[in-house]
Amino acid sequence: MSTLATATREITIAHSPDSDDAFMFYGLATNKVQIPGLRFSHTLCDIQSLNQKAMQGEEGVYDVTAVSFHAYPYIQDRYALMTCGGSVGEGYGPMIVATKAISTSEIKQKMIAVPGKLTTAYLALQLFAPGIESEVLPFDQIIPSVLSGKYEAGLIIHEGQLTYDRSGLHRIVDRSIIANKLLPMPCNSRATSIRRWQTSSSGCM
Repeated sequence: MSTLATATREITIAHSPDSDDAFMFYGLATNKVQIPGLRFSHTLCDIQSLNQKAMQGEEGVYDVTAVSFHAYPYIQDRYALMTCGGSVGEGYGPMIVATKAISTSEIKQKMIAVPGKLTTAYLALQLFAPGIESEVLPFDQIIPSVLSGKYEAGLIIHEGQLTYDRSGLHRIVDRSIIANKLLPMPCNSRATSIRRWQTSSSGCM
């Protein structure tokens, strides 16, 4: 037993708590997928925090981590993109919502709550309205903050895109406008990356 314990290597994995990440990492998180010699520890965190942690130090914080495609150019020297674990889709992308119906020209004059300035959603927002004023909030606090009146509008991602109307919010700019018309291709929002030194030492991608 001691020999096996000594030989076991821990791999730290970080991803967001949203449903697509939960699906992708379910097998590892529940130990239904086991790899001899490896033990996986999971950290759940919002995507902006994961982007920032991937930029810390010379190697980043986690061995394997979800990151925004927007953030990847800043960490490509330390992380490599994996061929699995990405979120890509047509007609898929961030939305801007508000408590009342306003025009797309008016929304460009508002302060927008955003889920992070390294997120792909923020990059799309800047393409849609360069220089628009914004403040960063955790993604799951954006809808409540718009409803409370703290912000006139919010840029939403994850499950918020499916549930915003239940709160009585209006969709001002939808994913087809902010993503497809500006980026006439499938929207790549997030990826899973692995430390480069691990790919060279283990041959894993």
